Amino acid sequence: MTRMNEPGLAAEGLREPEYTSIEICAGAGGQAIGLHQAGFGHLALVEIDAYAVATLEKNIRERGSWVWERTHCDLLPPMDVKQFDPDRDLKKSSKLLQERGLDLLAGGVPCPPFSHAGKQLGRDDERDLFPRMLDLVEQLKPRAVMIENVRGIMDPKFSDYRDWIKARLQGGSYRAVDGQMMSDPGLGYTVCKWDILEASDFGVPQLRPRAILVAFRKDVIEDLKYEWPTATHEEPVSVAERLQSSMYERYAPYFEGVHADRARQAYERWFNKARERDAELKGRGGGIAPTLVGGSKKHGGADLGPSRAKAAWKLLGVSGLGVANDIATCKLKGTEERDLFGPDGPMLTVQQAAIVQGFPAEWEFSGGKTAQYRQVGNAFPPPVAKAVGESIIEVLRAARERDRENG
Repeated sequence: MTRMNEPGLAAEGLREPEYTSIEICAGAGGQAIGLHQAGFGHLALVEIDAYAVATLEKNIRERGSWVWERTHCDLLPPMDVKQFDPDRDLKKSSKLLQERGLDLLAGGVPCPPFSHAGKQLGRDDERDLFPRMLDLVEQLKPRAVMIENVRGIMDPKFSDYRDWIKARLQGGSYRAVDGQMMSDPGLGYTVCKWDILEASDFGVPQLRPRAILVAFRKDVIEDLKYEWPTATHEEPVSVAERLQSSMYERYAPYFEGVHADRARQAYERWFNKARERDAELKGRGGGIAPTLVGGSKKHGGADLGPSRAKAAWKLLGVSGLGVANDIATCKLKGTEERDLFGPDGPMLTVQQAAIVQGFPAEWEFSGGKTAQYRQVGNAFPPPVAKAVGESIIEVLRAARERDRENG
């Protein structure tokens, strides 16, 4: 991938972060990047997928702005979060954790239990990690909690389950599986907000609604007010705008030679189609992408989603039938016909899918093309995580100032 020159960021990365976080289900780092940009220093990142762990390792090692994490962050080997024991597994960060406590416990717990594609089995799905997240809240006692999931968890069918989660955090009543009303004393938190944020409101050129829960320990939030993030963009950023330079970079090597005419025509055809779609939908969401999906390991090769998503990509001049090779591999393997000159338009590369998700250009992914694409497709867009992280820091900062004034 393209690398950014980061000399000024190395010194920035050495600074002691004001606030700390631990993240479970970290994936390839979408949420970790956003929280890092917001001002959190990561004490630990927990992830089960080996390729995603390799991605995190590579970027923490090579990115200048992550110097502090190289020394202080426990990036654990691939691990099921159900097996994660902070007392046993945290080595680098244990002293800091004891001295300062934990500011934020964050996690994008698995989506399939609550997604329509995952059959919405909820608490009956073995992949449901909300209970484990709540156990870790009880153990680590963070000042703030952030949990991300798909929009589906806000569906009416999960109202009882949401009531249980809120009761577990802040105390209250809920309806058990057998229909009996139960109560829980809670863990001493206040759930300040559990609602939907749309990624396109934060400059991500994609339709990607996410359900975010934000809670604070009661001694932190007591007399303070939490402000939900507001949109950073009045109008969505279009796919045409966001992918123009990377698409040009892919076609440019063919602007001379045997492919010259059709390469120029193919690039112009894609750009015009994407731009026309944006103009057509102005004021109604703009020419943004449908939701990228990463699929599961049981799924075959990588593509841009179900039939409806592929049809939406086709209207943006992009073929959703697969994922393209990067520029060098395309040239080496001679896959131009498939990757660039297909009848429905070019396929996206992994790097372009990452741009659609809001990843910074320098972030690199490990594994083969399918493994990389799954990491991208399953990610939480960094710009949204940053916005939520900043909103949490506002409360943490105000609480710290209040406690300082009170002696």
